[in-house]
Amino acid sequence: MPLGNMDRSPPPFFRQGLSALSKMTLYSALALFLMVLDVRYKLSQPLRASVITLLTPLQWLARQPVLVLQNSAGYFEGVSAAQARADRAQQRLAAQAQRTNQTEQLTLENQRLRQLLGLRERTQSPGTAAEVLYDTTDPYARKVIVDRGLVHGIEQGSPVIDELGVLGQVTRVYPLVSEVSLIIDRDLAVPVLNTRTGLRYVLYGEPTQHSGVLELRFMTGDADIQVGDMLTTSGVDGVYPAGLPVAKVGQIDSRGEGNFFRIFCTPIALIGGARHVVVLKPLFSDLQLPPRPPAEAAPPARKGAHR
Repeated sequence: MPLGNMDRSPPPFFRQGLSALSKMTLYSALALFLMVLDVRYKLSQPLRASVITLLTPLQWLARQPVLVLQNSAGYFEGVSAAQARADRAQQRLAAQAQRTNQTEQLTLENQRLRQLLGLRERTQSPGTAAEVLYDTTDPYARKVIVDRGLVHGIEQGSPVIDELGVLGQVTRVYPLVSEVSLIIDRDLAVPVLNTRTGLRYVLYGEPTQHSGVLELRFMTGDADIQVGDMLTTSGVDGVYPAGLPVAKVGQIDSRGEGNFFRIFCTPIALIGGARHVVVLKPLFSDLQLPPRPPAEAAPPARKGAHR
């Protein structure tokens, strides 16, 4: 190999430039110089603005997953809070509705008690307040049970009234409760007076007709009675005080047996909804009835009468 073509430069291992201390000193001085220029002349502000402008979309894009997670957590927390508020509002609404119903019921009950007291004051017979406990199970024998009995002075046969009129009559008395047969019971009859004409009739219970009505039986076609006539107790039976409302004539059916009409009457009392009643003392316990005359001796049998 010719000597002129040989590379006479030192190998890289032996090349040496500035020392590390010199480089640090140079770069430190340059950095200090740039800082002084930036503080005094604000040379880096346009560069910073450009960098921030370029990096803003990237920052917005990088924050989206975090914002989505935060909004999702807030949404579910808001839904839970709204559901809890809705549940509490529903509970308060139900409680207010219950209180409203109780208030309406108490108002209606107070009104009925006032009417019952007013009807009770119109009668001269002493009475005992009672409450209807339940209806009996027999649909044809219309009876109810009240919470007063022998220990409260209830007598068998006592008339029972509610705030509107005659409800029935006590048919069985037990120590603590009593059984009341309603006026629509088939075994109960009430003497009544037509307030328009002054004529007396007898009302019979008919529980199977039109959900329970009263019937005037054996009425001829020439009877002076009209639809809408008010029937009250006549007081001739010694049980019911006179003048208590009983029923109103509702239907006159001319297709009866023979020449008799069938006249149906609507009870005035709350047959299916009475709760508070008054059990009156029967009139016959206060009447001074004359003693029954002694039985006459049977006449002696004549001879030969058995032949």
